[in-house]
Amino acid sequence: MCHVIVTCRSMLWTLLSIVVAFAELIAFLSADWLIGTAKPSSNVDVDNRTGGSQQPYHPTLGIYTRCIRISHIHHSNRNTLCGPYAENFNEIASGFWQATAIFLAVGIFILCTVAFISVFTMCVQSIMKKSIFNVCGLLQGIAGLFLILGLILYPAGWGSQKAINYCGHYASAYKLGECSLGWAFYTAIGGTVLTFICAVFSAQAEIATSSDKVQEEIEEGKNLICLL
Repeated sequence: MCHVIVTCRSMLWTLLSIVVAFAELIAFLSADWLIGTAKPSSNVDVDNRTGGSQQPYHPTLGIYTRCIRISHIHHSNRNTLCGPYAENFNEIASGFWQATAIFLAVGIFILCTVAFISVFTMCVQSIMKKSIFNVCGLLQGIAGLFLILGLILYPAGWGSQKAINYCGHYASAYKLGECSLGWAFYTAIGGTVLTFICAVFSAQAEIATSSDKVQEEIEEGKNLICLL
């Protein structure tokens, strides 16, 4: 018989697991890893005719995506174009970024798998006689290691020609040059820290769902068990 067991610690672990997976996925897909040097608008004539000021903008560069601003010749509005600069894996700017993409993709895949499984931990607490929380916690720890490897290798790609075009000639491996780090990089770091917190906290979720109070509720014949 399926017993639905909900505790504060198990629900918190589930929510954190989902948040971490989405945060890492959004960061990976984003182009805001590097914020390039300010570039002036190329449409000076339009600015002069419309009385507007020439506002510089900062192009951004991700692992395989980028955002640039396109000025329309006959219109005063400007659009930011975002999308992949690499049509295939081999066109990613650096071998280090290719390795980063692989490690992050593997880590995110594991996190998304755990996030999906975590939704069902209210009904299923064990798999092959092993605690599902402990198994998921182990997977989250492994995912965290992949994420760390990816984040360590990422700055080594700052010396690629693509990064130099955005960050100036002073950019090199582990040196930003004239660029600054965008929110996606910090989100990836924060998500990695939370991944290890989730891995540790999974043990608390296991303790909460297998406590004496839960066993007493099961013995009383209750199918829905909610404990603070």
